[in-house]
Amino acid sequence: MPIRVTVWGENVHERKSKAVAEVYPATMHGTIAAALNAEAGITATTVTLQDPEHGMTEARLAQTDVLIWWGHAAHGEVADSVADRVCAAVWAGMGIIFLHSAHFSKPFKRLMGTPCNLSWREAGERERLWVTSRQHPIARGLPDHFEIEHEEMYGEPFGVPEPLETVFISWFQGGEVFRSGLTWRRGAGNIFYFRPGHETYPTYHQPLVQRVIANAVRWAHNPEARIADPTAAPNRPVGRTLEPVTERGPRLHHDGEAGLR
Repeated sequence: MPIRVTVWGENVHERKSKAVAEVYPATMHGTIAAALNAEAGITATTVTLQDPEHGMTEARLAQTDVLIWWGHAAHGEVADSVADRVCAAVWAGMGIIFLHSAHFSKPFKRLMGTPCNLSWREAGERERLWVTSRQHPIARGLPDHFEIEHEEMYGEPFGVPEPLETVFISWFQGGEVFRSGLTWRRGAGNIFYFRPGHETYPTYHQPLVQRVIANAVRWAHNPEARIADPTAAPNRPVGRTLEPVTERGPRLHHDGEAGLR
């Protein structure tokens, strides 16, 4: 079965900015999905902020193996209930990839549990990405480094938890560096953050950027069945233990009692 990818696009800049519309006439999310649909074993569809429930219905998430999220201007417009629903899907085993300014999105900040802050500059300067983990699946087929001629600068410190792996580090013409490809795991879900992708530059048209995203989709995909309820905290009573247990001392709770521990 192909990996089912949903590309979530904020779809604000494409509608309001002529400069962005000229760079991405098929929209940013549409461009990303088209590149993924050219890959063997991947099928990609798109949803946007403007769709009912921002496109993140229970049914859509259940049919998504990997979610790609791009947002910038309207993080606050995403309903808290939808952000929580996305996080629950990640805990249950859905992979997720956050692109560029999605570092400030509600799902990313909830999953990280940190401010996710950074320094930035919009000057169209050159970005050079260095592969720091050559054997990582996300770096498959890439040279030791590649360049993006025009990009927005993101600089350290990046206020995220220590990642499992750092796959890329970026250097910018102004001298800053940034950990631009990071992985985490939350529950059963794999998470990848990839820095490039400012909306006024044609970053997602670049073949090597598209290669990173396709590699990341394959890495993030968890083919195991989803966990039915990743937040469950069931009681395991004495009478049903694998080994004999003798109950001792007073107890405050009764077998079968509801509530989180």
